[in-house]
Amino acid sequence: MVLSTYGARGSVEPMAGLAVALREVGAEVRVCAPPDEEFAERLAEAGLAVVPTGRPVRPLVTTVAPGSAGLAQRVADLMAAQFETVAAAAEGGDVLVATGPLPVTAGARSVAERLGIRYVHASHQPVVLPSPYRRPPARRGRPLPEEVTDNRVLWDLDARIADEMFGEMLNAQRAAAGLPPVSRVRDYAFTERPFLASDPVLDPWRPTGLDVVQTGAWILPDERPLPAELVEFLDAGAPPVYVGFGSTPMGGAPDIARVAVESVRARGRRALLARGWADLGLVDDRDDCFVVGEVNHQALFRRVAAVVHHGSGGTTTAATRAGAPQVVVPQGADQPYWAGRVSDLGIGVAHEGPRPSVESLSVALETALAPETLARATAVAGTVRPDGATVAAKLLLDIVG
Repeated sequence: MVLSTYGARGSVEPMAGLAVALREVGAEVRVCAPPDEEFAERLAEAGLAVVPTGRPVRPLVTTVAPGSAGLAQRVADLMAAQFETVAAAAEGGDVLVATGPLPVTAGARSVAERLGIRYVHASHQPVVLPSPYRRPPARRGRPLPEEVTDNRVLWDLDARIADEMFGEMLNAQRAAAGLPPVSRVRDYAFTERPFLASDPVLDPWRPTGLDVVQTGAWILPDERPLPAELVEFLDAGAPPVYVGFGSTPMGGAPDIARVAVESVRARGRRALLARGWADLGLVDDRDDCFVVGEVNHQALFRRVAAVVHHGSGGTTTAATRAGAPQVVVPQGADQPYWAGRVSDLGIGVAHEGPRPSVESLSVALETALAPETLARATAVAGTVRPDGATVAAKLLLDIVG
């Protein structure tokens, strides 16, 4: 089994969870992932070796502006890496599973086609999969017309935009590999039977023309102990409010650490800041705040009063499994969707807008910290299935036959 992924933590860690599950059912696994040191370390902790693919993600996310020439070159290089690095890793394989942006998945399917092996597209969130029940997300630099309300029309337009953005690039790579050209790049990459690696309670998929296989979230088990200094902080008082934005830089809210700390203090709570790609840090020398780096969320979220985060599928799932009330401050992509699901389930609050103020975040925390929200979060926690990666692993073995 060869797994190809490119993206931030939310794209890499679920594939690591699948890799571990595949290994447990007897498969040999190769993981092609970005060469960021933090990803390699996380996978190494799970006993997984990485085939470095493409350039590091963090500089792309934190420094390259949308629509810039630098971004266009990175996209071209990323697709080329599928035809080169991933193709070499997939030699002799049985199945190639790919997730990430279209340059990755369209390239990966082309590689599988050239090698004559099975291909499975995986998505860790539903918003990119065509559905008449929602608008497609806008692609970088190509906004969709607001006046069009027919979702089917918009998804067809999205397919045409994807062809304009990636079709020529893909078919040039395919021609060099001896493959015929393809049209409808998006649909080619997704296939008619994509896997959806999300929890059906958090993300109830409504049937569409696609034969979507929803397996449950792919969760990488985490047995790492919490750092001793963090445990000391947790033991020193009431459960703190966790604030972290993962791989989201939060460039639109540069004063987010101060806003977060003051909001938490306004509710009479201690604050626990996760440094992340937003580079959060202490705002003063008071002892009611603590900063952590890479840490076991599965263990930590069971010990906090609430989780304030950006709304990635991974963090949302982890907080929900832990029974922690949430405040989601979505910045873009699939994050508004997860914020809406948290609100709809009554397990937290969707913050309105990407730039919180002390007042707005304090108001959201008041609701999140209410006893009824905790009761609902505790109840929903028991419904999140833990075996999504195992389900997917067994399905992949069935595909091989």
